[in-house]
Amino acid sequence: MDLALYLKALVLGLVEGLTEFLPVSSTGHLIIAGQLLGFHDEKGKVFEIVIQTGAMLAVVWEYRRRFARMITGAFSDALARKFALNLLIAFLPAALLGLAFGGAIKRHLFHAVPVALAFIAGALIILWVERRARVPAVESVDDMTWKDALKVGLAQSVALIPGASRSGATIIGGMLFGLSRRAATEFSFFLAVPTLVAAGLYDLYRHRALLDGGDIGLFSAGFVAAFASAFLCVRWLLRYIATHDFTPFAWYRIAFGVVVLATAYAGVVNWSA
Repeated sequence: MDLALYLKALVLGLVEGLTEFLPVSSTGHLIIAGQLLGFHDEKGKVFEIVIQTGAMLAVVWEYRRRFARMITGAFSDALARKFALNLLIAFLPAALLGLAFGGAIKRHLFHAVPVALAFIAGALIILWVERRARVPAVESVDDMTWKDALKVGLAQSVALIPGASRSGATIIGGMLFGLSRRAATEFSFFLAVPTLVAAGLYDLYRHRALLDGGDIGLFSAGFVAAFASAFLCVRWLLRYIATHDFTPFAWYRIAFGVVVLATAYAGVVNWSA
């Protein structure tokens, strides 16, 4: 057993779990962390699918009663049907655009410097939205209409750009379109499930030739680390937003982006991979 490789798996699992549901871009962090750790080859892409699944299942577990009610009440509960329909509507824009442009985006933008620029641009948007005076029109996820869901779905499409942050796009976009901070955050959690499942299955099919039974231990370590850290992060974030805004995350994004750009310019780190 290669202990160094397992340590890398644990680190990347923690990075995924701690960043997937915060407005800081898990994909951006994984691109940069994977490059620093030398874990960004083709097998690394399959590993990312595994740890993203672990993070997604943390949300399913945290909201298991809500998802169970949606499934069991699909034909008998109007509120459950409305919730499921809203998730579907919000999921479609990013799914369709991802199929159309995903390949080109991965070829040209899945690199550290474009990610850093997206970090900074996203931070400026967060600061702008947080400083706007607003009165939420939608206090709860259950109050959302299909139009609200579509707007959040369109906002999520921005996250096809690595570094923009899926959570950041859906949460800040939701707030911009009239959702309360909690409603936007919770809907972002829920929307992560179909989005990550669809993206994971698609990427897993494309890279199926790289699957190897010998990687089960390595992938399991990353999966568990991602699940545990994401579960704790989701619970922490729900407590955090009760009394705080997202401004600190914006300043973190700016600092992170500036460090990457500065190290690239100075040649301290070779970000050309």
